Amino acid sequence: MAETIAPDEQAILKAAQTLAAGKLVAIPTETVYGLAADATNGDAVAGIFEAKGRPHFNPLICHVSDIAMAERYAVIDPLSRKLMDAFWPGPLTLVLPLRPDTHIHPLVAAGLDTVALRMPRGIAGKIIAALGHPLAAPSANTSGRISGTSAQAVADDLGSKIALILDAGPSEVGLESTIVKVDGDAVLLLRPGGLAAEDIEALIGGSLQRMDQRAAIEAPGMMASHYAPSAGVRLNVHEVRDGEALLAFGPDRAADAHRASARLNLSETGNLREAATNLFDFMKRLDRLGGAVIAVEPIPFTGLGEAINDRLVRAAAPRVPPIEELEQIK
Repeated sequence: MAETIAPDEQAILKAAQTLAAGKLVAIPTETVYGLAADATNGDAVAGIFEAKGRPHFNPLICHVSDIAMAERYAVIDPLSRKLMDAFWPGPLTLVLPLRPDTHIHPLVAAGLDTVALRMPRGIAGKIIAALGHPLAAPSANTSGRISGTSAQAVADDLGSKIALILDAGPSEVGLESTIVKVDGDAVLLLRPGGLAAEDIEALIGGSLQRMDQRAAIEAPGMMASHYAPSAGVRLNVHEVRDGEALLAFGPDRAADAHRASARLNLSETGNLREAATNLFDFMKRLDRLGGAVIAVEPIPFTGLGEAINDRLVRAAAPRVPPIEELEQIK
C-alpha cells in the first residue's frame, strides 16, 4: 500500500525524489487530489494510464510551478496570458499550442499538438518547483469514477498502485479545474469547473463559447461518461422512489423523500460553493451504501452550478466499458 504522509517541508522533498525516480505520487491540490508523474518521463506517464485504467486518447493536464515554466512548454497568446495573470495559481486550465521540441512526453497530450496547463495553489506548486519539471496529474481515481477529494478516498481506490500519498485534508474546491482554450477572438469552455464561467467572462468582457458534448476530445473530462459511481444516477428528481439514495440540495425536499434509503444534502442553505466541495465525497458515501440508484435533486446552473451539473450529467450517462473490456473488443 502507498505510504501516506503529512504535507510538510520534508514531504515536499520526499515527493520530488519519488517523482524523479519515475514513481506515482498522489498530491493534494485546491481542486481534487491529483495522481502525479513527471510529465517528461514516458514510463512514469504510462504508469498513470495503467493505474487509472485510463484510455490513452484522453489527454492529461500538465501542472506547472509558475508562468515561466509554462512558457518553456507552450506558446502563450496575449489573452491566455491575461487569464493566467488573473487566475493563476488557481482552478483554471488553459489549452495551448505545444512548443516545438518540448520535453513533455507525447502520451501527456494524447497525440495532440496542444497541451493543457494549470498552476495549482499550495504544496503542489512547491513540489513541482522542487522537481524542476511539470507534473502530469489527472484526478487520483480509477478512470471514469468519482474523483478523490481526500487522501483516504485515494488510498481506498488506488492505494495498492502508487508509491506515496500526501494528506492535506479535504480538497478546498472539490471540483476539477475549469478548462478553456483561446481560439482567435473566442474563448472556448471545454470543461466547466472550479472557476465560475461568469468570473472569466467578466475578465474577457464577453461570453464563453460552450462546447457540444459530442465534440472531439481536446482536454480531460470531455468524455460523455465520467465521474460515475457504481450506482445509477437519476437527475433533477422531484419525487423519490422506494429504495433510492437521495443527493439533496437546499432547504426544500423532493416529494416522498422519506422513501430514500439514505440521504445527504450538498448544502442545506443552497450554497453552490459548499455543494461543489461536497459533491464527490457525498456521491462516494451514498455509493458505498450499495443502492441501485442515487436520485439527485435539481441544482441551479448559475455560477459553480454549471460545473456541478456537468459532472452529474456525465455521472448519469451510459457507462464506458472498462479499459480491459475495450481491449477485448478490438
